[in-house]
Amino acid sequence: MPSHSLQHLSSRQYFSGYCLAVLAAVGFSTKAILVKLCYAYPVDATTLLALRMLFSVPVFLLIALRHGWKNRQTPLSRADKLAVLLLGLSGYYLSSLLDFMGLQYISASLERLILFLYPTFVVLISMLFLGKPCGKKELLALLLSYAGIVVVFYAELNVQAGQLWLGAGLVFASTLSFAAYLIGTGQIVARIGTSRFTAYAMLVASVATVLQFAFTHPWQALLVPKPVYEYSMWMALIATVLPVFMLSAAINRIGSSRASLIGSLGPVATLCMANQILGEALTLVQMAGLVLVMAGVLSLSRR
Repeated sequence: MPSHSLQHLSSRQYFSGYCLAVLAAVGFSTKAILVKLCYAYPVDATTLLALRMLFSVPVFLLIALRHGWKNRQTPLSRADKLAVLLLGLSGYYLSSLLDFMGLQYISASLERLILFLYPTFVVLISMLFLGKPCGKKELLALLLSYAGIVVVFYAELNVQAGQLWLGAGLVFASTLSFAAYLIGTGQIVARIGTSRFTAYAMLVASVATVLQFAFTHPWQALLVPKPVYEYSMWMALIATVLPVFMLSAAINRIGSSRASLIGSLGPVATLCMANQILGEALTLVQMAGLVLVMAGVLSLSRR
């Protein structure tokens, strides 16, 4: 193949990778908006999470079965099965549940900013529990990130002081759970593959979610207003299934570092959508906090 053809192919590959990363970032950002729209109706976090999982689980089940049908697919060891179980419960079940609960009390904009802090949580967990050193650059990134959160939090405290602390605490706990999940995924993903691990972990989370719903709610609780079904279906499709695979494809084309940097569009997208769709305030103080958080997180991602 001529060199100019290879160069053209590479350019197209990079362009498609960047487009997929942008679409994934925007897709993930729509989750908070759709959850807030659902909360306009009589539905709680457990029911809403159960609906999201029920709509998305068929896709992940098909992927899991596809991997099971492959004759050359290496079976999971007992240690890998235990890791998938624990990481699925931490990263997709507990993290999602805490996040959905927190969104009952805080704005979509603040929720997305707190979730965006997960790289700083990875650094803190690695420093406190894994003994990894934390240099001056990491400390500066942490200070910038949390200063931004304080700015945004203080701005919202003047508007809705009521249950803001509870909501922010729940989303912080969600971010901590997801950071622990990320730390634990490195080796097992390298052994069994990204799509296979994601499918298995999502199935674990789906089973846990449905079991929790079954033990805490009557099945009639799934009879919700029609718009909640529609928003839940879109949440499963454009905020769960499609972004997962678009991000994987983007990483395959442009690398994880570039994909993670493009993912920084997420809070900006959420802020704009929250303003246009939910009518949430878009103030200069919020924008200043957003810039501080993004500066801190991006410095970590760049490293």
